[in-house]
Amino acid sequence: MAIISTEAVVLRTVPLRETSVIAFFFTRSHGKVNGVLKGIRKDPRKFRTSLDKLSVNDIIFYQYRNSDIHLISHCDMKEHFPAIRVDIKRMTAADYACELLNKIMPVEQKNEPVYTLLLDYCRSLGEARDPGRLVHMFQIKLLALSGFRPHIDSCVQCACAVTHKAKFSTRQGGLVCPRCERREPGLIPVSPGALASLIYIEKHPWLQCLKLTLAPSVRKELKNILNNFLLYHLEKNIKAAKYLE
Repeated sequence: MAIISTEAVVLRTVPLRETSVIAFFFTRSHGKVNGVLKGIRKDPRKFRTSLDKLSVNDIIFYQYRNSDIHLISHCDMKEHFPAIRVDIKRMTAADYACELLNKIMPVEQKNEPVYTLLLDYCRSLGEARDPGRLVHMFQIKLLALSGFRPHIDSCVQCACAVTHKAKFSTRQGGLVCPRCERREPGLIPVSPGALASLIYIEKHPWLQCLKLTLAPSVRKELKNILNNFLLYHLEKNIKAAKYLE
């Protein structure tokens, strides 16, 4: 049994019996970690945290070899993002990010770029006038960093470059060129603006992406493409998605 100290973001919590809580964290050093905080509901002063969603905490946990739920012995809040919690649109955007990350990322697999992305998203969300734009950016970057990205570099069937009149295959998870589109019905048209936005967000740092303007038509395309892609390949709905614009 190893004793691990790391920084972690709370994704969600569920009650355990009358006194304890199971918390689902995304950590800097071990990726997604699930742990029980014994007695926190009976005596909240036992831990220096409220375990609010998306709060950043320093945690220490005992890593059991034969279980994916570990014992959290220390949990001390570092950052809380209060501006997220007083605005329904920001909170909905926060819920979506937590749910998506929890469903995509495997348990206890380190991915520090994803952890950094999550922190960048939280800090930007607290200041955002338009949370929906950040959701699209978070989706695209999380898919790229997790290895779950759609194929947008070339035609997914023939590997030729797709420069115009591209369409997206939800089933195959990528772009289809005009020559190959006749082989598959139900493709989603992709405008040059939407494709350029996808590529730009994938390739540039978060702070640089914040300067990018997404036209309403492009946002509508991105929502359609990405939500259909996730639904098909996860085989699960992201519940919070229905509350997003």
